[in-house]
Amino acid sequence: MDLHNGIMTIQSLYQSYNRFLSLQTDRISSLPIVILMPHSSCNCRCVMCDIWKGNSNLKQLNETDIRGLLSTLKKYQTQRVVMSGGEALLNPQFFRFCEILKSRNIKISLLSSGLTIKKNASQLVKWVDDIIVSLDGGGVLHDRIRNIPGAFNKLKEGIESVRSINPHFKITGRCVIQRLNFRKWPDIIRAAKEINLNSISFLPADVSSTAFNRETTWAENRQQEIVLAESELGEIKEILEDIIVQFAEDFKHHFISESPQKLQKIINYYAAYYGYNEFPYKKCNAPWVSTVIEADGTVRPCFFHEAYGNIKTDSLDSIINSRSAIQFRKNLDMDKNETCLKCVCYLNLKPTVKV
Repeated sequence: MDLHNGIMTIQSLYQSYNRFLSLQTDRISSLPIVILMPHSSCNCRCVMCDIWKGNSNLKQLNETDIRGLLSTLKKYQTQRVVMSGGEALLNPQFFRFCEILKSRNIKISLLSSGLTIKKNASQLVKWVDDIIVSLDGGGVLHDRIRNIPGAFNKLKEGIESVRSINPHFKITGRCVIQRLNFRKWPDIIRAAKEINLNSISFLPADVSSTAFNRETTWAENRQQEIVLAESELGEIKEILEDIIVQFAEDFKHHFISESPQKLQKIINYYAAYYGYNEFPYKKCNAPWVSTVIEADGTVRPCFFHEAYGNIKTDSLDSIINSRSAIQFRKNLDMDKNETCLKCVCYLNLKPTVKV
C-alpha cells in the first residue's frame, strides 16, 4: 500500500469511528451529509406540495451563510451536500456556493424540478456530482401534476443538454406515487427510460406532516385529493404485481431502485392510512448522520421534525450539539414517534458506507 492509499484508509477508518460514536452517544462526532435549501421558492406548482405558495415570501441563503458553515463541515468530515428546496437553481449564487464547497472536496448532489437544467447544463456538469429530478408521469400527466405547461419537455431537454456534454453524468429520478398517477405507474417507468435517466425510485405521498411549507397539517379533505381512495387499494396492488413481472429486468439491473418488496411498502403505507395495517417499518438514522438547513437559516434534524436552531444567530456546530439537540436524539423513539411512524422519506446510513 502506498502512502496516499494508506492515508486515505486511515481517514476512512477515522470517519467511520466518529459516525459510530454519533450513533452511540447522541452527540454528533461526524456529519457526513448536510442538506441545504439555498432558495425557498419553487418554479413548479405541484398538487402534492405547498412550497410554491410561499413564493411571494422569498428567503435564500447567501455566500456569508455558506462560508460560515465551512469550519463545522471540516470539523465533522462532511462528505456530501445535498442542494434541495424549493428549487435550488433559483438562487443566483448557487454555483458560487458549489465552488466554495468543492474547494473543500465536498461532493454536491442537486434535487431539482429540472425546468432550468438546460440553460445551466455546462455549469452543472462542472460543479455538481449528480442530479436527482422529480418525475410524475409521461408528458401530459407530469405537466398536470406539476401545474407547468411543457414541464416534461423542459426536463427532457435539460437531461439531453447535460448528456451532450458528459454522456456518463449521473441523473436519477424520484416519483411520488399518489392518487393522480398510480394507474400510470408502468408509464412512469417508460417515461424515465425515455428521458434517459440512470434509475428511478418511488415513494408514497406525505400528507400528514407540516413539511413542504405547510403551516398546519392538511385537513382530511385535502389529504383525500392525494392519498389513494380506500377502494383503490386493490387496484394498485394489481398494478404493482404486473410491474414486478413486466419490468423484471429493470429490477434486476436496478433501473428501478427499490426491490419489489420495498415497493410493496407504498401499498402498505396507503393501507395503513385506512387502518388495515401498521405503517411500514423504517430504519432511519437521519438525525445522527445529517442535518437540514433551510433558506432562512433554520436548522432541523431532518425535513419533518421541529427546528432546533438557526445559523443566522448561532454556529452550526453549537446547534447540532446543543443540549436540546442531544436530548432530542437521545429521546427519539422512532418506533413510537408519530412523525417517524408516518414518514415517507428516510435515511439509514451505516458508519462504513460512503456517501
